[in-house]
Amino acid sequence: MNTTERDLRLEMLNSLLTTPHRKLEEVAEIHKLIVELDPIFYGHLAVWYQRHGDVRDHKEVFVGNLLTSNLTEHRDAGFVMLQQFPPYEVSRIIDFMKQHRGKVPRSARTAVTRYLREREKSPQFFDRAALRGRNAMKHLYATLHIKPNERADAVLFKDAPPTDSLAFILKQLAKSATPAEQAALIVEHNIPYAVAIGAVKQVTPTVLVALINSMSPQEVINNLKSLQERGAMNHPEVKALIDRKLEEATNSNRISAYKARVAADVSKLDAETTAKLEKVTDEQVKKRGKIAKSTALLVDKSGSMTNAIEVGKRLAALISGISDADLFVYAFDTIAYPVKANGKELSDWERAFQHIRANGGTSIGCALETMRLKKQSVEQIIIVTDEGENAAPYFAQTYQTYCRDLAVMPNVVIVRVGSASNYVESQLKQKQVPVETFTFAGDYYSLPNLVPLLSRPSRLELLMEILDTPLPVRDHK
Repeated sequence: MNTTERDLRLEMLNSLLTTPHRKLEEVAEIHKLIVELDPIFYGHLAVWYQRHGDVRDHKEVFVGNLLTSNLTEHRDAGFVMLQQFPPYEVSRIIDFMKQHRGKVPRSARTAVTRYLREREKSPQFFDRAALRGRNAMKHLYATLHIKPNERADAVLFKDAPPTDSLAFILKQLAKSATPAEQAALIVEHNIPYAVAIGAVKQVTPTVLVALINSMSPQEVINNLKSLQERGAMNHPEVKALIDRKLEEATNSNRISAYKARVAADVSKLDAETTAKLEKVTDEQVKKRGKIAKSTALLVDKSGSMTNAIEVGKRLAALISGISDADLFVYAFDTIAYPVKANGKELSDWERAFQHIRANGGTSIGCALETMRLKKQSVEQIIIVTDEGENAAPYFAQTYQTYCRDLAVMPNVVIVRVGSASNYVESQLKQKQVPVETFTFAGDYYSLPNLVPLLSRPSRLELLMEILDTPLPVRDHK
């Protein structure tokens, strides 16, 4: 593998740490580059990320590129993968193909036709899809000129839903005279929160209980702020129901790892609920893999590195929660401060970092020199920094001494924050030190994507795992 190819693959993996928040153009270019230069790797990476990744924007771009690929294997894999997305994401995939790939091939149109027909076969399946993604479903039929069946036409385009449809029930919900009647309809027909909340006249505790009962754990997490604004946390019965949903979320396989923590930050919830959300995050991250390698986490606390400290404490919580080996954490400016937590939760690490303040110069090597003197041997080193090293001991020189004295050669992972340079990376590469860099763009949703990269014995083994992931095969019936 030559240097250019290796860097391109790692750049692709690095891009998976970004969360574009529906601005797909922000990640489209690197996807386009690698699908053209290394289509074999790209196809396997797309399938691997579908199973292990969190960021839906990347998943959509992967499928859009597979469906427009020149390789039959890619188009067939994209065909199969498309069937697993909710309508709003299928709609976004089609728009991505039109806007960024300049085409929607016949096989992609056939994939969407199959997608819609499968939902039309079952009135219940169709009704729920149409209720949650009405505009997206309409867009798919219209933009690809796919003729809807009679029920789809009545529900989506004629606004004359049949009496046995959920769309008709929603109209009845809006007309209901009392909260009790509304609650009964919500419970009986399992009407989704996001749809029902716009139709109910008065959100009473009775209605809230009905709504929360119909929600999945992920929906409860996603809508915590909305529930709080509607008084859900002020009623013991409603609050207890929310707590039960959060307990379910810890064991669910359909929870986004960091959405729970972000929900706690945004909603400003009570300490008990925040703790439950942190537990959800911890349990979901543990499912990503175990770190069997001894690890050093070195966090830059020099001037203007407040963001690095925040990322550092979250990485410390993430790594300590899934590590079966030693973890050494240091914050550094021109001297190193050992950071030790009394537990593995984020709250424990927040307490451990509470007196660490961003100030001083930058000597990344001082932390590694401290570890050398203490004979703390590790197999990988993670540095959270902007790479603005300006004081001795310098990391690249200290690394060589550390390796010689402790008879190890740890991988180095640089998590870039802020207005980063590539100074430390270039110094290490000149000395042929194994180093990878990942750019943190300020979104904590993306941090769990580091787990597969840190838990594999080496980057080569991660790349091998990706290449060993088989592409799904389309049934051409």
